Amino acid sequence: MQDGTVSWSPWRVVPAGVILVLALAGALLVLRAPDDDHDAPPTTSPAVPSATLEPCIHTGDLDTVRALNEFVTKARGSEGFAGGDVGASVELQDGRRLFVFGDTLRASDFDGQRFVRNSMLVFSPGCGQVVMPHDHGALVPDREDGVGYWPMSIARIERQGHDIVGVGLQRVRSTGGSGVFDFEILGPAVARFDVPRGGVPELQSVRDIGPDRADTNQPMWGAAAVVDGGWVYLYGTSRPADAGLNGFDLRVARTRPESVGDPATWQYWDGRAWSARARSAVELIDHRGGVSQTLSVFRVGRTWYALSKKDEVLGTDLTVWTAPSAAGPFTVQPASASIPSDAVSGTLRYMPLAHPDLLPEPGTVVVSYSVNNTDFEVVRDDPRRYRPRFLRVALPRRTG
Repeated sequence: MQDGTVSWSPWRVVPAGVILVLALAGALLVLRAPDDDHDAPPTTSPAVPSATLEPCIHTGDLDTVRALNEFVTKARGSEGFAGGDVGASVELQDGRRLFVFGDTLRASDFDGQRFVRNSMLVFSPGCGQVVMPHDHGALVPDREDGVGYWPMSIARIERQGHDIVGVGLQRVRSTGGSGVFDFEILGPAVARFDVPRGGVPELQSVRDIGPDRADTNQPMWGAAAVVDGGWVYLYGTSRPADAGLNGFDLRVARTRPESVGDPATWQYWDGRAWSARARSAVELIDHRGGVSQTLSVFRVGRTWYALSKKDEVLGTDLTVWTAPSAAGPFTVQPASASIPSDAVSGTLRYMPLAHPDLLPEPGTVVVSYSVNNTDFEVVRDDPRRYRPRFLRVALPRRTG
């Protein structure tokens, strides 16, 4: 955002994917698409001033899904956070929880940028606090050329007295208009934060992964990632350029945790075995009736789950696919919930994400999904209409 203005893109139909950063083996390791034509740009380590925590937004006891929804729909918010989408989360070693949000609205009287591409909140019992950078801009600042960063995923490793937190990002650029399609996704990036026990998250570095290239045909490895059995499984989403508004297909690669940052070590499931050839990766889920551009994959017991909204933002069904292994075969199950967008009111419901460690109950998972509106004035007048909602869904038994 330049000079406090930016074109508003109220929903995300064409993003190419997301990189989930796994910080493993004692360092934050970066996932990189193996077919990049050029070397990745160098890591940038901005001289980031100390961030602060805004005064508490009193939350009450967020001990049920109902309480979560009452809070997000009724709380006024703060000067630094009125509304936003995404809402990926991670629990810290001190028991607090970080949530990262995408395009974020701030209060009309906020002293600083009132619209930013990303933000972060810290939740502790009874209290939510905005992590506010010193310049009152985006937590991960825009590039000098105006390209901003949408957070899509978050992971952490524990160190004595602090956590290292990696946030997967997408590089986004406005194409100059004010319509819902007037932006393009240029590729992934990663931000690294250091979070002392009980302290303020501090941005340490930002790195763009690969060259700027808007191309949905290239799998975006890391749209979801799982560590299991000594392997890191990296899921990639893609779709043909002429696919319209269908979903995305899904593929999988794997590597050892210590080799996540080296695509030369990756192996790709070719339908029969793991192969060293990236182009041999087969579709586990087809883009027709496929997943959203970012999704959740996780394992409970012997069953693997992929959770997403079928056919992206214009679909209806919050859907779970089940599999006996990380490589599938994935079998679609009956819809777990209905989260349709509404053309009449302009309400958009999209990007469901699973939170397996949030309010856990056997046989279920808590899911968030983003809510927005095609009319910017609707969410500007009441930003509570632009916050994720929560629901609990039953995990289906594996069939097929």
